[in-house]
Amino acid sequence: MPTNQTTTGSLLTALCPDLRSALTRVGYDANTLLEVLGADAHAALGRSEPVPVRRAARQAGALGTLIRLFLLGDALPEREVAAALAPVDIDRAVAAGLLARDGDCVRAALDLRPLDAGEGTRWILSDLDDSMLRRTLTEDHVLGVGHASLSLLRATPTRRVGSALDLGTGCGVQAVHAAAYADRVTATDVNPRALWLAEATAALNGLDIELLAGSWFEPVAGRRFDQVVANPPFVVGPARIEHTYRDSGLALDGASELVISQAPALLAPGGTAAMLAAWVHVDGEDWRQRVSSWLPAHGVDAWVVQRDIADPALYVGTWLRDAGLDPRDPAAQARAEQWLDAFTAADVEGIGFGFVYLRAIDGPTELLAEDLTHGFDDPLGAEATEYFARSDWLRHATADESLAWSTRFVVDPATALERVYLHSEFGWEQQVARLHRGDGPRWQHEVDESTVALVAGMRADGLPLQELLELLALADGSGEVTEEFAADALSVVTGLVRHGLVRPV
Repeated sequence: MPTNQTTTGSLLTALCPDLRSALTRVGYDANTLLEVLGADAHAALGRSEPVPVRRAARQAGALGTLIRLFLLGDALPEREVAAALAPVDIDRAVAAGLLARDGDCVRAALDLRPLDAGEGTRWILSDLDDSMLRRTLTEDHVLGVGHASLSLLRATPTRRVGSALDLGTGCGVQAVHAAAYADRVTATDVNPRALWLAEATAALNGLDIELLAGSWFEPVAGRRFDQVVANPPFVVGPARIEHTYRDSGLALDGASELVISQAPALLAPGGTAAMLAAWVHVDGEDWRQRVSSWLPAHGVDAWVVQRDIADPALYVGTWLRDAGLDPRDPAAQARAEQWLDAFTAADVEGIGFGFVYLRAIDGPTELLAEDLTHGFDDPLGAEATEYFARSDWLRHATADESLAWSTRFVVDPATALERVYLHSEFGWEQQVARLHRGDGPRWQHEVDESTVALVAGMRADGLPLQELLELLALADGSGEVTEEFAADALSVVTGLVRHGLVRPV
């Protein structure tokens, strides 16, 4: 950020109304971009391959100029840029830090790209990355719309709320998204440059977002929010800060521990949090127990979904490249040695990554931590909302067991029964039966024939659970629902309800 600019009332923010007019006039939006580039060139853009994008953009007039300027980093004649950006004055844009002069040409000094996260196009301002031009990122580099940001966008519940907090906002992408579902949005960051860009991003989209400077939870101490989102600097490694967007200065998974342990205090009654986090897998320790130890003993319903596990070498190499470093460079190799030494000293066997959802409840803390490492394309945001609704029902059913026994259940329309047979000398022999959810996270439950029969009888106009069990007991000849049989059945139904394969009615 230029030294003569402050977070509030910056030249860049003042430029945003004219810039918004230019982007709207030219059609610099997510849908038009895809239409003009075509699927192949648009995919090349995602792969950081500039040539196919540049060839398509040359035929796209003023929109093509902005594509080359902001997405490819090309230096272009000032007259051409001025025509595409009118009514933006080029001298003002240079003074504001949006553009920079390069001889007789101008080039982008910031990344500016359209994003459609489900509520129409939003424009996001951030620092230039090295996706199209090789760059070494500075310590205060402000990341744009990366894979982690997109993952969190798709994983965030969007039910209507009164207030939302974006903890560690960076360029403001999560805060801008929150403005679509929250009446009031607050965003914090410790990096002044991040707040400068977040302010401009908000202004560019015509949004009123409260921006607060400070470390971690300090700027909002004592306040409560209906929803908290956080993409914190969760990179697992030595206690150092090389890039504020990823490094916390806390050793190993200390950043995730800090956010997960303290976020519950920010939640209003019934409020939720959606966060990205990472945790180490230590020899002899269950990762679930590690994450569980970070939660308070009371007041939280937590759902933790592990999305991936990386071995230490792969993890370090990935983050070195993320910072624009070549792992073959001697300096990068020295950093890798230090990083891996820290993992070895802590007996780290792998690094888990995933989503953490918290909901404020009145009662003892509950945690479900599970793996979701199979192929999955659908967003988790809506699923998290439904998960907490199902969890609420199960909590009431646990407190009053008669509720479950007197309830009728229905099979979700996306649930299928799958049987796997292998051929043997006796013909086809069933190896396993599964109830398989065909949407959302596509959960699977292995089941026995009693469960298959139990679920088959579930209908909205059918029998409550107690009577279904009695009917099953008659069918198998026992005629009696034993305590063990009832307990097993209730456990199975609870698991199916929790994952949305069957629903209480």
